[in-house]
Amino acid sequence: MLAKQQSKKVVEAMKKPVKEVKKKRRKKSKMYFGQPVQDAVIRYNESTNPAVKNEIYRTEIAAAFDKMAENLIHTFKFYYFDYPFTEVKHEVVSFMVMQMPKYNPDKGRAFSYFSVVGKNYLILNNNNNYKKMKIHDGIDVLDFKRNIRSETVIDEASEFNREFVNQMLDYWENNITNIFHRQKDILVADSVLELFRKRQNIENFNKKALYIMIREMTGSNTQHITRVVNQMKKFYFNMMAEFSQTGQIDTSNTGSIF
Repeated sequence: MLAKQQSKKVVEAMKKPVKEVKKKRRKKSKMYFGQPVQDAVIRYNESTNPAVKNEIYRTEIAAAFDKMAENLIHTFKFYYFDYPFTEVKHEVVSFMVMQMPKYNPDKGRAFSYFSVVGKNYLILNNNNNYKKMKIHDGIDVLDFKRNIRSETVIDEASEFNREFVNQMLDYWENNITNIFHRQKDILVADSVLELFRKRQNIENFNKKALYIMIREMTGSNTQHITRVVNQMKKFYFNMMAEFSQTGQIDTSNTGSIF
């Protein structure tokens, strides 16, 4: 009798539908710029073969740079540009590619470095466009008491300064690695020069604001930045004296102008 009841329970159990075990789907990683991309950047910089570099960038880096540029534009609302969003994004990506050789993995993660690089590029270019959009003065604000002579002097001074800065930048382009030998010093010096290159787009020339921008671009502390800037000042005064006397600076690869 007992055996009969057990047999009946087995038959009934076999008739019940078997529940399907659902496989848990793995969550896709939200990290678009992780360690694999950093490793790819390092391999890109170490390679001397253009074809290999192109392949590494195309397959392992391009998508991350594109996404980072897009996120930077939207996160910080860099919308004051005269051309389409896609072109702005491509410019940011191009600038990050240009800065790839300067990346040093010993200084920190590639994600942090390129975030700062992209953000500072957008700051410098976004501010100038914002200023243009705020200018809507009509003819009623024209000043008919203008001092033309004074304006001419100002224009001549502006031209003098513009030409001097252009030649000064040429000098540093040729000599920066002769004067500074440590990578972190070169990075700071180049960041200072980058501010000169983008000077027309900078809205705030406050010393503290400029130091903050350099600090974000390089990761260096204020003391280190000051030391490099003071060394650059020595060359600046000598170049200014030379330019004032002769109208030009010897920008050849000399290693020193002293």
